[in-house]
Amino acid sequence: MERITSDEAARLLKSGDSVLISGSGGGHSVPEELLAAVGRRFETEQQPTALTSISVVGIGDRAALGATHLAREGLLKRAITSALVDSPGLVTLAAEDKIEAYTLPQGVLSQLMRDMAAGRPGLITKTGLGTFVDPRQQGAKQSPRTHEDLVEVMELDGEEWLRFKPFPIDVAFLRGTTADEDGNVTMEQEAVFGEMLAMAQATRRQGGLVIVQVKRIARRGTLPPKHVKIPGILVDFIVVEPEQRQTYATAYDPSYSGELRVPLDEIKPLPFGPRKVVVRRAAMELYPNAVCNLGAGISTGLSTVAAEEGVLDDAILTNEQGLIGGAPITGRDSGGAQNFAAMIEQPSQFDFYDGGGLDLAFLSFAEVDAQGNVNISRFGDKIIGVGGFINISRNARTVVFSGTLTAGGLDIGWENGKTQIRQEGRHRKFVNTLEQICYSAAGGRERNQKVLFVTERAVFRIGKQGLELTEYAPGIDLERDVFQHMDFRPPVAADAKEMDVRLFHPGLMNLREDVTRRGRQYRSARFAEWLAERHASQRGSKS
Repeated sequence: MERITSDEAARLLKSGDSVLISGSGGGHSVPEELLAAVGRRFETEQQPTALTSISVVGIGDRAALGATHLAREGLLKRAITSALVDSPGLVTLAAEDKIEAYTLPQGVLSQLMRDMAAGRPGLITKTGLGTFVDPRQQGAKQSPRTHEDLVEVMELDGEEWLRFKPFPIDVAFLRGTTADEDGNVTMEQEAVFGEMLAMAQATRRQGGLVIVQVKRIARRGTLPPKHVKIPGILVDFIVVEPEQRQTYATAYDPSYSGELRVPLDEIKPLPFGPRKVVVRRAAMELYPNAVCNLGAGISTGLSTVAAEEGVLDDAILTNEQGLIGGAPITGRDSGGAQNFAAMIEQPSQFDFYDGGGLDLAFLSFAEVDAQGNVNISRFGDKIIGVGGFINISRNARTVVFSGTLTAGGLDIGWENGKTQIRQEGRHRKFVNTLEQICYSAAGGRERNQKVLFVTERAVFRIGKQGLELTEYAPGIDLERDVFQHMDFRPPVAADAKEMDVRLFHPGLMNLREDVTRRGRQYRSARFAEWLAERHASQRGSKS
């Protein structure tokens, strides 16, 4: 292992190289200084050119940091990631057809690192079937010049699967906290572990260079062996950046790395408004010991509502980055968590998700059609990507999609619990046609998923014929306030009812009673399922 500067690391890149980049979202375990050095070199030398950037998660501050350092015409040829939204420079290049761009599912890319490390022929999974990732739709491509197929349909034992192909890696930019003189790397101050080991192994297998950015250097033999996440045998170069931040927004918060737990009253509650109404209604689906995922966007607020209502420890909240328990963080630092029980590597978290480990998934929606298909990925030149959405929504037992009924200037409030729409949003979310399908309602019906769509004025579910309205806010006129702002008119369910009035008042809801009651209902339903399954197996064995 050799210690070099970030600028020296940037000069190791050759034109045409594929660069694998660690990290998540807003600076979590992102080798920021290495990316900045590549941008600086290109500005002065116009080298290297035609790079391919590969990151499991979209990385950047939604401004100038992260992958946006690489978003220069000529520097970048291709971007492979799960989300482009964190790097507006990449969005612009893709929308203007100046680079090839793919947004593959986050879990797929994460798990693919291990398959590439082992030299296997790619990742074989059902994740992505029936969505825009399916090559029979768009194959995850986000710009016209993107032609190469990175995914194909195959059949095994009469069932359809997708194979996500491996790709070359020439250089890996990874990050840790401390490296010793032999290149062993620990991650004690990081907010997420990611897939550092698999990335290093995949790069080494292909003969590439592994360059790790760390905050400090330790003497050889002094790091606790069990804390080493990247063994020195996989590391070629170390770059020390003493000013390395935990995230873009936070220099260092010990609760993000599990060094301490914060009192629940330090978790700032959401202000009362439409977002809180939506998140509260979603939180009413919680029950004791339910294993949940909180997706990006509005659903991250569920952890703050659970903390405020004193039910944070009743359910088990997780996020795809590998945090289990506690409170997933909202805002600019989303992707991490506080007061968590465990932090595991991201590929293992997706193994658990794909294996059906989630009881409840709380996700956002941007567009929904009459069947209940969902688009969160692309709207004209606005390219978002999918993150972990496809893995999570496909495999959870129950999915709760959350969002306001309309967007863009919506001004809505509640006086004495009655809905007052002062200004309607400019953009409809319930539309006839989706540009990309990120959740397949047909696939959900095949898997007997329970699916809800929660808005601030109505709740919908996927029934046998598609979307149907099941709840409505007090004080609204369904025709004027709901149906006139949808491209289609869903049927009203026979059991439709008014939404809980507690949702629309600023005070606490006393959510614990609901959580406890739902726990009893869930246990009764599961017991009935077990009995039915047992009787069916007994009948089968007798026949």
